[in-house]
Amino acid sequence: MTQALPVPAPGTVFGDIEIRVRYAETDRMGLLHHANYLVYFEQGRIELLRSMGRTYKDVEDEGYLLVLARIEVKYKRPARYDDVLTLRTIVERTTGVRIEHRYELYCEYKLLAEGSSTLACIDREGNPQALPTYLANRTASL
Repeated sequence: MTQALPVPAPGTVFGDIEIRVRYAETDRMGLLHHANYLVYFEQGRIELLRSMGRTYKDVEDEGYLLVLARIEVKYKRPARYDDVLTLRTIVERTTGVRIEHRYELYCEYKLLAEGSSTLACIDREGNPQALPTYLANRTASL
């Protein structure tokens, strides 16, 4: 039997990327340093947006800044140097000014970590502003 990642619910906005753990991202024990999980989560958000036909640069050039308002990681198993990981990034919910993501990080179909984040949309002066339509309409089944 072939193993596979869990199948998201129909209508779920998500993306999967592969990441190889580099030596510089590990600690003395050869384990992925805990701070790098957050970097990987950002990479997942960037690639998910790219899969929708936009880049963060496009969004920022239009005057929308997406700032991290909250982030959480739950570590379950360590990742090690040279592991090939699969990161699933899922849009959990959007509101008028926020996007909530969920993350699942796998190695050989085993869940290593999961997390969540909230991005808030602000203007260049730091004031909350409505998400652009192409992001506000990207919600998972709620």
